[in-house]
Amino acid sequence: MDRKLIIGTRGSELALWQANHVKDRLAEIGVTAELKIIKTQGDRILNLSFDKLEGKGFFTKEIEEELLAGKIDLAVHSHKDLPTENPPGLIIAAVSDREDPSELLLILKDCVDVHQKLSVKFGGLVGTSSNRRKAQLLAYRPDLEIDDLRGNVNTRIQKLRDENYDAIMLAKAGVARLGLDLSEFHVEELTPTELIPAPAQGVLAIQIRESDIALFETLHQHLHNPDVAEQLSVERSVLKLFGGGCHLPLGCYCRKHEGVYQVFTAKADEGEQFPDRLFLQATSAEGLAQQVVESFNKDRKLVSRVFISRELSAQSYFRRALERHGIEVEARSLIRTVPVINRFDSYILKDVDWVFFTSKNAVEYFFKLEPQFPQPVKFGVMGTGSEEMLRRQGYFAEYVGQSGDTAEVAREFARVANGTKVLFPGAEASLRSIQQGMSADTKVIDLPVYETVIDEDADGSSADVLVFTSPSNAESYFEKNLLDVGQKVIAIGKSTGRRLEDYNIPYTLPFSPDEVGLAEAVFGL
Repeated sequence: MDRKLIIGTRGSELALWQANHVKDRLAEIGVTAELKIIKTQGDRILNLSFDKLEGKGFFTKEIEEELLAGKIDLAVHSHKDLPTENPPGLIIAAVSDREDPSELLLILKDCVDVHQKLSVKFGGLVGTSSNRRKAQLLAYRPDLEIDDLRGNVNTRIQKLRDENYDAIMLAKAGVARLGLDLSEFHVEELTPTELIPAPAQGVLAIQIRESDIALFETLHQHLHNPDVAEQLSVERSVLKLFGGGCHLPLGCYCRKHEGVYQVFTAKADEGEQFPDRLFLQATSAEGLAQQVVESFNKDRKLVSRVFISRELSAQSYFRRALERHGIEVEARSLIRTVPVINRFDSYILKDVDWVFFTSKNAVEYFFKLEPQFPQPVKFGVMGTGSEEMLRRQGYFAEYVGQSGDTAEVAREFARVANGTKVLFPGAEASLRSIQQGMSADTKVIDLPVYETVIDEDADGSSADVLVFTSPSNAESYFEKNLLDVGQKVIAIGKSTGRRLEDYNIPYTLPFSPDEVGLAEAVFGL
């Protein structure tokens, strides 16, 4: 291409980084370009939250107008800022590789409380202008106060630095692109399966005039990522089918994992409302967006009663997620646990590098023994329930296994802990699934701290759905009871599933072995 291109962009640091990134990519293929800064409505009006601004395209409309008028040749956008339909005459010629779409929670260090989920002190003030983030944050932490936060990335960080907030939320992609040093804050990273991002978060869109065929071919050939585009088509189609824009409390994230498309969706009607979450997977992206939207149909008949084999507090995520739909929750454990030791020789902790817990009970019974660590150790846990129990003891987990497949968790943990000394406090007669995944040069120490006692006379349930949270609970139930006609079963993980298979019980697995995953699984039935 022999002409010099003009790239339209907003003037924020992040927007300029994005435009310069595209400019540099063009230079690599021998195409020269210069930048033109264009101010948008979203840049001019900083005293209103997004849901108070009229129309759509707060950060794109003025740039698109200059593109249509021929004053620029291409526009570089954060893809998530674009409306779901291009103005007549404009098209997306290329989408970039995807930066990590995780979210970052930046917390003032004197506002950190390790005992709380997400580490923000109880009742803390969190700044975000996103209804999507607001709804999902309050679902995890209903005690938090959420206040509007506008401005570019550095402006938002400065407002936190000035202590206008106790914490703020930012997209990890923007922080990574700007190379910002956040060491003055405590930073919690929320993966896209924990706090579901905006559709197309972390991706750049390059927009041109539909008539500029030569430029389309150049961009599509050299700067376009077709795999990312296919996954974004699912996310953006979900957004379009819901008729939403920036203000809609909707998170949707599609990824391709081992040849399977996985879609995570969270949706509320308002930012204060508890969001419904759904996890779907399929071998083809075709029709996947429609499946997602149909699952949120308000006329869809949900189950009326669910049994879960653990005690739940009134504030538990699982209970709140179901009861908001009028679903009755029957929560009772079918087992009890008792300690097997009341002390241990502290020498066992000498030179220990890691302590790994496979259950909440393991955490609780281990710390009841009041261990004294002679040197700093790292903690690994299986699932967010164990992580939360570890937090109650005042410790962070360096590794959290979020898969319901213990073999997968074992492989992941082995990659970070092989060759070290690892203590495994746990149940007597443990399956030792994680230990078996460690290499021969790893020193493994088993420390039984509790045993499980099964209720041999456990009563059955007439609930529509039975949720089993451990192999022992499944065994206790089906030693005496049969599955009623029409009842459906959910197993928290594969080890629980294998125990159900012993009784020829069909079951569904959630994506994650925690209350969020279990609620998703019930909602997806």
